[in-house]
Amino acid sequence: MRILVISDVHANLPALEAVLEDAGTVDAVWCLGDLVDYGPDPNECVDLIRQQPNLVCLLGNHDAAVLGRLDLSFFNREASLSVHWTQQALREDARQFLEGLPERVVLGTNTLVHGSPRNPLWEYLLDLSVVASNFAYFDTAYCLVGHTHIPVIFYYNGEQIEWIIPKDGETVDLKIPAIANPGSIGQPRDRDSRAAYAIFDPDAGTWEFHRVVYPIEAVQERILKAGLPAYHARRLSEGV
Repeated sequence: MRILVISDVHANLPALEAVLEDAGTVDAVWCLGDLVDYGPDPNECVDLIRQQPNLVCLLGNHDAAVLGRLDLSFFNREASLSVHWTQQALREDARQFLEGLPERVVLGTNTLVHGSPRNPLWEYLLDLSVVASNFAYFDTAYCLVGHTHIPVIFYYNGEQIEWIIPKDGETVDLKIPAIANPGSIGQPRDRDSRAAYAIFDPDAGTWEFHRVVYPIEAVQERILKAGLPAYHARRLSEGV
C-alpha cells in the first residue's frame, strides 16, 4: 500500500502540484492539516486536494483560524494579516470543506493529528520532554503529525526519546510505537526549501521520505502581488 502523507500545504499550489506529480500513483492521500493560509492559492489547493484518491484531510490551526475558531492574538502580525487575507479570498465551497474537517482521525493502526495527540491543533512536538509525554495520548502503532514543518520520526521506550531525521529518498523501517512527521509542502522550516512529503505503508511499517524542487520564485511573486506579507515570500527560499 502506498499512502501519500502530506502536511502544511499553506496555499502553495506549485509545491502541492510538484509533490503530487513526484509521488505518482498512490492508494490514498492523508493530509495532516494547514491546507490554507500564508500562500496565495487557498481555493486552488482545496480544489486539488479534494480530487485526491481516498482522501483523509485534517483541520490545522491555520485552517481553524481562517474559519474564525481561534483567537488571532495567538498569531504574530504577519500571520494575522495572512489570516484576514485568506478569509476574504476563500470561496464559500472551500470554506465549507474546511468546516467539515476533523481534528483527529484513527484509521486502523494509525492516529492522525495536526499538532500532537494531546492537543491536535496547537501543541508543537519540538521539545523532547513534550514528545515523550505525548506517547501516552495514542494507543495505535503510529501517530502521524505535522505543524512543526520539520520532518522527523520519534520513538520512545519509556525512558528516553530516539529521533531520526530522514534523508531524501530514504526508506525507514518504523519501530512501534512511532510519531512521524512528513515535514511541510508549502513552507519548510528545516533550512531546506524543497517541498517535503512521505510515502507510508502501514502494513509493511515503512516510511519513505522525499523532497521536491518547485518554482519558488513564481510563488514569491504571487504572494507579493496579492499583498500578503513579504516575510512569507522571503522565508520560502530560506526554508525557515
